[in-house]
Amino acid sequence: MSSNDLINTGMNFVMNTYNRFPLVLDRGEGCYVYDAEGNKYLDFVAGIAVNTLGYGHEKLISAIAEQASKLIHTSNLYWTEPQITLAEKLAKHSDFDKAFFCNSGAEAVEGSLKLARKYASKHHPERYEIICMKNSFHGRTFAAITATGQTKFQKGLAPLLPGITHVEFNNIGALESAINSKTCAILLEPIQGEGGIHPAYSEYLSQVRELCDSNDIVLIFDEIQSGVGRTGNFYAFEHYGCVPDVVTLAKGIASGAPMGIILAKDNYADAFSPGDHASTFGGNPLATAAANVVVNELYDNGLLEHVKTVGTYLNGKLEALRAEMPETILDVRGFGLMQGIELACMAAPVINKCIENNLLLINAGAKVIRFVPPLIVTEAEIDQMIDILWGILKH
Repeated sequence: MSSNDLINTGMNFVMNTYNRFPLVLDRGEGCYVYDAEGNKYLDFVAGIAVNTLGYGHEKLISAIAEQASKLIHTSNLYWTEPQITLAEKLAKHSDFDKAFFCNSGAEAVEGSLKLARKYASKHHPERYEIICMKNSFHGRTFAAITATGQTKFQKGLAPLLPGITHVEFNNIGALESAINSKTCAILLEPIQGEGGIHPAYSEYLSQVRELCDSNDIVLIFDEIQSGVGRTGNFYAFEHYGCVPDVVTLAKGIASGAPMGIILAKDNYADAFSPGDHASTFGGNPLATAAANVVVNELYDNGLLEHVKTVGTYLNGKLEALRAEMPETILDVRGFGLMQGIELACMAAPVINKCIENNLLLINAGAKVIRFVPPLIVTEAEIDQMIDILWGILKH
């Protein structure tokens, strides 16, 4: 069946929730994907910062195949070795003590908000309010979309979940003014991803940490997009030296297998008791087997160091591009392989032209192009991307 036939069939039977590009992707290799007609595209989207190890990674394929031959799923009423191994690795490499496994970033955010309210109910029963940031994005489920600080995602969903407010990001005065006797948690992204690749100020995060410590407020970092090595450190907060009480992960943790994670320090994790929270598919053996490969590659096989190197290279190339066309590229932002350029024009036409030239890119807001390739990307592939983008922006 041709791509056009497949797309027409899809339009008849799949809910219309995406403005999809007219591509039917069929397979991938390294940092490239191929459509149903065999056309090859350099992929700087990576499933929106998901395909950490790119396509066709032998260790990942082998681990998934081996686990699939043994056990794909079993209830969390029982223990499985891949889940235990993953939880131990994540704890040993961080300041966190316990993990909860689910299936997506939105689920991880939902669970983290429940955890914060459970903690408050045990220690500060009068508290339930959660402060979030304007311009943030936390997912599409109900609490997550309420926590999201962009009204365009909330149209037609009122009334939203009560007890969630928003303040200006990177503005400590606004946050201080919003804290009151009912505040139980603060949720923020160290780097706002969907909001346009806006990193937090270092001093701001330190001040937020101090506010939470002095008021026993749970500090939650959403690292769904910025975590799992994307910035050159496993967690983006490591660039700031500011550790939250709870962190959410998803996207790249299993390189395409659906997984979300909540990590928490013991005193916060203990707020959950059996029956308080659950996920039927969360942490199943197949997904955790994949995630173990990702964590091993990052910590034990040099992938974090690689991201630091190529991330610096990417930043240099983007800055050189901005210096050459300052009236077109207004800003370069981000860390590692989570970077963006702010354009003077709309991003969508540029992205469409890139697709015509066999390059896949994605926006982060109306005028920002985001660069989130597989973490295995090479300098030569960055050069290839820059050459295509340069040719399009020049015209």
